[in-house]
Amino acid sequence: MRDWLDSDAVHGFRTSPIAVLSCLLLWLLIGGAVLAPWIAPQNPFDLGRVSLMDSSQPPMSPAADGDRTYFLGTDQQGRDMLSAILYGLRVSLLVGGLAVAFAVVVGVTIGLVSGYVGGFVDLVLMRIADVQLTFPAVLTALLVDGSIRAALPRSVHDSLQLHVVVFSIGISLWPSLARTVRGSTMVERGKDYVLAARVIGVPSWRVALTHVLPNVVGPVMVIATLGLGMAILAEATLSFLGVGLPASRPSLGTLIKYGGDYLYSGSWWMAAFPGLALMLLVLAINLLGDWLRDALTPGLR
Repeated sequence: MRDWLDSDAVHGFRTSPIAVLSCLLLWLLIGGAVLAPWIAPQNPFDLGRVSLMDSSQPPMSPAADGDRTYFLGTDQQGRDMLSAILYGLRVSLLVGGLAVAFAVVVGVTIGLVSGYVGGFVDLVLMRIADVQLTFPAVLTALLVDGSIRAALPRSVHDSLQLHVVVFSIGISLWPSLARTVRGSTMVERGKDYVLAARVIGVPSWRVALTHVLPNVVGPVMVIATLGLGMAILAEATLSFLGVGLPASRPSLGTLIKYGGDYLYSGSWWMAAFPGLALMLLVLAINLLGDWLRDALTPGLR
């Protein structure tokens, strides 16, 4: 434990104000999302606590009953914007985290198989990745989302939309992971410890999982961290375009979409505050990902 605390990575984190601030900001946002049911002033989905008399109230406005103050204002339905943002953070982080986890599983598996087996298998898998890389991630997610929507009955759209969005975003992120893992695997498979394991008869699948995989996880951690920000932005984009999550489970992108409808009427806070929360969340993730890249790749310092 003492050796870990004295490591170069921990020392670099302590001496990097940007890394510390981004980590604190990220934990603050994650904590607000996780604790939303307990710290949010209002449950924005409880119709019994939402009053149309409080609709479109500007920031720092008192409620109609005088019991509380809307620090960030209210939306067109009378929901507290601070509460809506906290609950929206939960959905955005959930979708982003699940999408990245799915992309990591698919990308690492394909990259490991492609790099270790090589030959025709490598050729086919990497050409598929190359073709997908020619499409922007959001466009790929739109195509996948639209295809699945067309194939599913309308009656199950809302109930399966979360899964569809996670799959659509995750399937658009795997190529970069696969290519990175493939390159690292091709380097590792020619090293002495891998050759020694193969000589003594260790099965190929076991060599790949227990010997090669642990030595390629560093780049995966960096790409997954940066990919989380991309996934959250992709979900916000899909929701803003109206093909993301349903209104019953609004994310930050959904809040921005509905707030944008009232932007020109002077109710700027409905879109500005969710947009600010989205910007801070993605910025904190990207800054932390940049530090992680530098920490795991000393040659870049």
